[in-house]
Formats: sequence, C-alpha cells, structure tokens
Amino acid sequence: MATSSGKTPTPTPLASKRPLPKDPSSEVPSKKKSSAPPLSLSGHFVEGSIVRIAMENFLTYDICEVCPGPHLNMIIGANGTGKSSIVCAICLGLAGKPAFMGRADKVGFFVKRGCSKGMVEIELFRSSGNLVITREIDVAKNQSFWFINKKSTTQKVVEEQVAALNIQVGNLCQFLPQTSCKEKTEYLEKMVQRNERYKQDVERFYERKRHLDLIEMLEAKRPWVEYENVRQEYEEVKLARDRVKDEVRKLKDGQIPITRRIEEIEMQRHNLEAQIKAKATDIKETSQKCKQKQDVIERKDKHIEELQQALTVKQNAELDRQRRISNTRKMIEDLQNELRTTENCVNLQPQIDDITNDLRRVQDEKESCESEIIDKLKERETLEKEKKSVNDQIVQFDNLMNQKEDKLRQRYRDTYDAVLWLRNNRDKFKQRVYEPIMLMINMKDNKNAKYIENHIPSNDLRAFVFESQEDMEVFLKEVRDNKKLRVNAVIAPRSSYADRAPSRSLNELKQYGFFSYLRELFDAPAPVMSYLCSQYHIHEVPVGTERTRERIERVIQETRLKQMYTAEEKYVVKTSVYSNKVISSNTSLKVAQFLTVTVDLEQRRHLEEHLKEINRKLHAVESGLIALREKNKHLEHKDNELRQRKKELLERKNKKRQLEQKISSKLGSLKLMEQDTCNLEEEERKANTKIKETNVQKAKLVTELTNLIKICTSLHIQKVDLILQNTTVISEKNKLESDYMATSSQLRVKEQHFIELDENRQRLLQKCKELMRRARQVCNLGAEQTVPQEYQTQVPNIPNGHNSSPPMAFQDLPNTLDEIDALLTEERSRASCFTGLNPTVVEEYTKREEEIEQLTEELKIKKVELDKYRESISQVKERWLNPLKELVEKINEKFSNFFSSMQCAGEVDLHIENEEDYDKYGIRIRVKFRSSTQLHELTPHHQSGGERSVSTMLYLMALQELNRCPFRVVDEINQGMDPINERRVFEMVVNTACKENTSQYFFITPKLLQNLPYSEKMTVLFVYNGPHMLEPNRWNLKAFQRRRRRITFTQPSQ
Repeated sequence: MATSSGKTPTPTPLASKRPLPKDPSSEVPSKKKSSAPPLSLSGHFVEGSIVRIAMENFLTYDICEVCPGPHLNMIIGANGTGKSSIVCAICLGLAGKPAFMGRADKVGFFVKRGCSKGMVEIELFRSSGNLVITREIDVAKNQSFWFINKKSTTQKVVEEQVAALNIQVGNLCQFLPQTSCKEKTEYLEKMVQRNERYKQDVERFYERKRHLDLIEMLEAKRPWVEYENVRQEYEEVKLARDRVKDEVRKLKDGQIPITRRIEEIEMQRHNLEAQIKAKATDIKETSQKCKQKQDVIERKDKHIEELQQALTVKQNAELDRQRRISNTRKMIEDLQNELRTTENCVNLQPQIDDITNDLRRVQDEKESCESEIIDKLKERETLEKEKKSVNDQIVQFDNLMNQKEDKLRQRYRDTYDAVLWLRNNRDKFKQRVYEPIMLMINMKDNKNAKYIENHIPSNDLRAFVFESQEDMEVFLKEVRDNKKLRVNAVIAPRSSYADRAPSRSLNELKQYGFFSYLRELFDAPAPVMSYLCSQYHIHEVPVGTERTRERIERVIQETRLKQMYTAEEKYVVKTSVYSNKVISSNTSLKVAQFLTVTVDLEQRRHLEEHLKEINRKLHAVESGLIALREKNKHLEHKDNELRQRKKELLERKNKKRQLEQKISSKLGSLKLMEQDTCNLEEEERKANTKIKETNVQKAKLVTELTNLIKICTSLHIQKVDLILQNTTVISEKNKLESDYMATSSQLRVKEQHFIELDENRQRLLQKCKELMRRARQVCNLGAEQTVPQEYQTQVPNIPNGHNSSPPMAFQDLPNTLDEIDALLTEERSRASCFTGLNPTVVEEYTKREEEIEQLTEELKIKKVELDKYRESISQVKERWLNPLKELVEKINEKFSNFFSSMQCAGEVDLHIENEEDYDKYGIRIRVKFRSSTQLHELTPHHQSGGERSVSTMLYLMALQELNRCPFRVVDEINQGMDPINERRVFEMVVNTACKENTSQYFFITPKLLQNLPYSEKMTVLFVYNGPHMLEPNRWNLKAFQRRRRRITFTQPSQ
C-alpha cells in the first residue's frame, strides 16, 4: 500500500487488493521502515524483484511510496494521475537512460516543476539482504547523486549491481515503456528522407547563391549605368546651352539697327506733329470767325421769320375775329328761336317737395341699414377672433398629441402605422375603437406619469382597446395578417369597472402619506379606464410620498395592501401559502417616457364643439350681411332715381331764365368783337420794308462767310496732308517697335532657356559627381583610382564539383536601367522563392562529403580486413547459430500455444536475408487472427494496433519462462485491443505471471474490463490524485475499515 501526491500538495492514496499483513505498522508506510520485506512474503519474491518504490518531488508526485507484490502488479488509474511516473521512477532508479523513456533527454526534466531537487529510491529483493538504490537529482546542475543502502556511490557501481541481478531496463523484452511500444520504422524512413532533403536544400542554397550574386552584380552595375545616362544627359544639355547662348548673341546684335531707325522716325514724327498742331490752330481761328458770321446770319434769318410770323398772327387773328362774330350771331339767333318755342312752365314746386320727402325717407332707411351692416361686421370680426383663438388652442392640443405620437412612432413603429390605418378606416368597425392606451391616457400632473408607466406594462400601453370581439378580429386580420404589423389589442369588460369604489377609503390611508389612487392620477375614456381597473386594479393601488417609504414596514403590516407606491419605489406584498408569512419586495421606479405629455381630450372636444357653434354663428351673420347689403343696394337705387327726377324738375324750372341770360351775354360779346378792328394792308407794307432791309445785310454777311470757308478748306487740306505723312511715319515706327518687341520676347525666352539649361547643367554635373562617388563606393574604388573597363565578380565554387556559372562582366549584363530593374526584380523574386535555407545545412553537407571521402578510404582498408574476418566467422558461426535456432524454436512453440488458445495462429522464426549479413539477423513474427487469411508478418501496416499489441504481449509471455529476469514492466499495452482480445490476453497474463517462481510483473493500464478473472497472488494498485487526498502519514487502512463497519452496523437502527 502507498500514497501519492498529484499536482497539489495533498497526497493521494493507492489501495492494494492483495491480503494485508497483520502487522499494524505496515498500514502506514514510511521511508524510514526496514528495507526487508515481511517474513511471510519474502519467500515469494525472486532475486532482483522490486520490494518498494519511493518518490519525492518526482514528476507529478510530492511524496509517494509504492510496495508492489511479488507476482502480477496491476497499476490502475485515470490518465494523468501518475501511472507512467512509477515506470519512469523504476527506469531512472535502476540507472536507466532518460532518453529511453521518450519523455526528455535530461534527467532534470523529471523533477517536479518548481522544485530544485528530486529523489527516487528502489528497494530490490536479495536473499543476502535487500538492495536499496537511491538516486537524488539536482535540477540546476542536471546531475544525479547515487546511494546504495544509504551510502554514496557511483553510477557505474549501481549499473554493476543491477546487472548482477540480471536486470536490463534497456531491454524491451524486460522493460517496455509506453512510448517504446511504437514502431521505429517511421522514424528511420524520416531520417532517410531528411538526408535526401538535405541534398536538395544544398542545391537550392547554391541556386539561391547564384541569384544573389547576379543581384549583387546588377546592383553594382546600376549606379554606373545611372552615371552614364546622367553624363550623356549632361553633355546634351551642355551642347544645347551653347547653342542657345549663340542665338542670344545673334538676337542682341540684330536689335541695334532697329533701335537707331526707331529714334530717327521718332524725331521726324515730332516735327510733323508740330506742323499739324500749328495748322490746327489756324483752322480753329478761321472756324471761329466762320461761326461768328453764321451766328449773325442766323439772327437775321430769325428776325425775318419773326416779322413774317407777327404778320401771320395778325392775319389769323382777324380771320378768327370774323369767324367768332359770325358764330355768335348764329348762336344768338338759335337762342332766340328756342326762347320763343319754350312754353310757359307750370308750377313744379309741389312735385319737387314730394320727391324731397321721399328722398329723405329713403335716406333714413339707408342709414339704418348701414348701421345694421356695421353691427354685423363687428359681430363677424368678434366671432373670427374667437374662432382663431379656439383654433390656436386646438393646434396646441394637436402639437402635444403629435409629441406623444412621435414618441410612439420612434419606439413602436408598427403600432404607429396601425394608428394611421385605424384613423383612415374607422367605418369598418361597428363600435368605437380606441387608439393605444398611451395616447388615450392624459395625466393630470406630469410628475405622476412614472407611477402609471411602472404599473402598466409597455405591451398594454401600446394596445388598442375594443368594445366588441368582432371588431378586434377584423382589426387584427387587417393589421397583423395582411399588413404584418406587430400590434397588441385588448377588449374592455362588458360591465364597467371604471366607477368602482376602492375597498378602502383614501381618507383612511392619508395617515400613511398616501395622497391618491392610481385611477385618480389621469383621465381616460370609460372603456379604457374600465379595462385598466379590471386588469391592473388601478382603483385599488394607492400612491404615497417619501413619508410612506419612511414607515413602510408599518404600512405593510397595518394596511395589508398588495401593491403600493412611494415617491421613488414600488412595493409588492405577498402572503406565503405555506407559512402565511408576509413577503414584500420593492423596485425603484423607472423614469417616465411616454405619459409626460398631457392632452385633455375632453377639453379638446369642448373646443371642437365651441368651434362648430362659432362657425354656425358666422354663417348666420354672413347670411344677415348678404340680406342687408341687398336691401341697402335697393335703397341706393331708389335714392338715385328720386335724385334724378328732382334734378329734371329743377332743370325744367330754371331753363327760360337761363336762355334769357345767355342771349344777353352773347349780344355783349358780339359788340366787343365788332369794335376790335385791324388794318391788314398797312401791317403788310411795314413788314415787307423791314424784311428787305434785313436781306441786304444778310447778303453782305454771306459774301464774307464764303471767303472764310475757302481759307479754312485750304488749311484743312494742308493739315490732312501732314496727318497722312505722320500716319506713315507712325506705321513704320509701330512696325519697327513690333519687330523689336518680338525680338525682345524671343530674346527673353532664349535667355530664360539659357538660364534653365545652365541650372540643369549644374544640377546634372553635381548628380554625375554623386553617382560617380556612389559607383566607386559600390565597386570599392578609391577617389584616385582609375575606373577599370571591366568589373568582374565570380561565385565561389561549390564543393564536390558543384560549380557556379562562369564569370560575369558588366558588358554581359543589360545596359539600360529598365532592363536592369526588370532583371533585378526577376532575380529577387527567384531568390525570395528559396525560403527556409540554413547555411549550416551546407556546412554539414560539406562535412558529410568529407566524411564520405574518408569513409571511402577506410572502406578500402576495411575490405581487406573483412576478407580475413570472414574466414574466422565461418568457423565461429556453427558454434552459436544452432543453439540460437533451438532457442527460437522453443519460443515459437510457446508463442504458437498461446495463439492456439485464442483460436488464432502464430509462429516465430529466425529471419535471415543474407547469411553473411549477421547484423540483419532477426526474429520474424507471423500471425493470423482470422481463419480465412494466411499467416502474415507482424508489421505496422498489415495488422491493426490492437492485433499488434496482442502479438507483442504474447511474445513477451513466451519469453517469460525461457528468459529469466527479476521483473518485467509493460505500460498500457492493452490500449489498442478490442474487448475480446483484451480479456483473453489478461487471462493469459494472470495465469502466467501468478505461477510459482515466476518473475515479478508490472502491468500498467488506465482502464480494465468488467468481470475479469483475478488471482489471490495479484496486487492491484489504484492511483488517485486531487486536492482533498490524505497525507501519507495519515493513511490507515484498518482504521478506515473499522469506521466503515461501524457505519454499516449503525445504519439499520437509524
């Protein structure tokens, strides 16, 4: 029995199934107890068997001690508990190599993580006295310190002691760890492939080297090509600059004669302009004299015209006077005739008085009608102002309603769309349908909205309320089924709950701080209110203040209310069905979102009715205005008729007197016109005399004006001739100046071009120097060294005949930058394809080639020695080959018997490919698991993993009796077996390993089949780990058994 520690500091126990010793001290194992096994058991152990295994800070164990039995030891435990760690302890404790375990190549890796030292102790049975081998492992130094029976020793001494007991931990027939059960064939194939791949890597390495060397040559030539290109460009720019310089000089020389000619023409132009100016002065003076004469002549013409006009006026005045006298006489005659024909007028005054009275009565009626119209207009204005006020109030209500609808649209778009549909389709319903409850509710005070929103769920707040089931079905069919809108709908109770009184009066609750029930906090249509009362009992839920919250426990106990609200919390009180205890819960109130906008729909309805009444009154006022205006129009028409009649009577009454006055006035006018006479002949004679005198003066002035015009014309001709000469000179000057400007512009362009070319030349010169410096630097040339015609580089030869490409000079590479860049890109791409290459591979390959050459020479020498050895080998061969064949035949017999017991077939023989190739002598195992097949060699490809495991196990058992060793270890050999083969193999292992005088056997497995046969000589060790295991010094199996018996005996009495 032993204890082990997993990955926690607390150790875990292992239980043994073999008979326990009677010595109580054996129940608690310790590293300090005697190394000799109990006398009752010592006779069963064979020489070299393992009596005890102790581990400290080893792999998964903190401290553990295992005491195996002398025969078959079954070590069972889940994966990761530490079964294979016991195998590792056996191997390392008996001087085995770490690499043999397949876990790590350094012994320090077997020490538990976080510990600096570890220890393994193996106690081996020996008739002369047990052998205790201790191996202490130092992690930091990766060293082991050996002890035999607590005395320091060396590893070599340990190996000798172990070998003396016929223990071979490196022999797979004796010690088969978990990782060694795997085949080695794949590993060998991988090694062969790796050697072959090394050769390919070397070839690829040198291929990449060739590309890199070519890249180096291209990068070396590129600056020289750049320098040559820039140098050629510099020479071209320099030649172009010289050509432009010559052109500038020629243009400057060509401008000199043009400048001289322009100066001569400018002097000539100044002389001509002076002469033109003098002529212009003379022409101006002469023109002024001409103008003066013309002004005098015009005044004479105007005087003659005035004389003629005065005479004409007098003539026209006389003709007009005669015509007016004639017209006046005719008019007097007509008036006298009219006066004679006019009869004496009767008395018209009574008629005029009657019309005046009628006219006054009509005017009074008209004033009364206009007064009524004014009153109606004032009444209409008052009604329109009142209508505007009511409309404004309705708009305010609509704006508030729109705010609620906007919140509904933003949060519940489907419900909002359903509201719009309902407003357009109300005719489809038999009874009234109410819009969502949140639109129907109007808070009396906005600050109380939070109570309603926290009490009524949002699903019902956005629900439509119906008064009939049929209307609701129609609505849901249209909205949900057809329009695919997600809406809620409820039906108001048939009997109204809206007016039901609460079970307790509010006055009773005011002492606790309650000020209202939820129902009294808002207004809503009766069906909506009825639904909320029936569904959410809003008429039974009071609302309190902060005072209520302060005495909430008293409120809950005394009022027995199921729901209530304080200023900021909601309380729900329930009574337990089982314990009748009162349970209360409270939640904080959420901020109101929808009901903060209050719309008094009743007031809006009153406003709409009031608006209808105003419209009715306005219509009545408009009708009255129309009737009054018609009446006023009729009175106006009657007034006009009376005025016209009165006017006609007055005109008739005054007509005779007016005629007499007109005749008297016309006679006076006629007398005055006859007295105003004029002598036209005398006036004509005087006018003609004055005109004749004026014409004589005018003729003299015309003669003087003609002379002045001739002089002025001569001056103008001279001036025009001078202007023509000046124009010719100016034209010639302009042409010369244009030519000069063109030449100057061309000169400026050329000078600018010259400056640019010179700057470009300087830039290219500096660039040439920089490129030359870079090119010399790339080619490792000093500043004083001459540039060689060829710059060659050569890839070094690859060893063993792998030669590189021939030397490559600059002239063999492309001569343009584009070609060089393209080739560089191509070579870099090719070189980048050779990834994962390691220069050490080439070095190893080179060394390996040298070794091959050395081995070739050695083989030549060894071949001679081999011939000598063959002669002696043939003599020795007979002495060991025949015994070997006899041993293989015995193994074959045992192996075949084992397979026959499983209704299978198997045989073992000595496999010889070449009789002289002794290294390739081997044991060949052939098996057959099915009667329909032939015997096949045991390989990792033909048989399954379970079949290979069965064959391996049976082969080891066949060696059991022929090859004596102290113990054997097999780790998880049954992992790949099917249940049938696993059961058969287990039976064989138990029968074979539990015989008298057989080797000790360690069989490690994570699982076993049920109902397997066990032997009393077996020892079953269970490995557990975990955080709650007992420490080794507290493990007492007998105490556990006594406690278990007491529990078993006391259970029936309970």
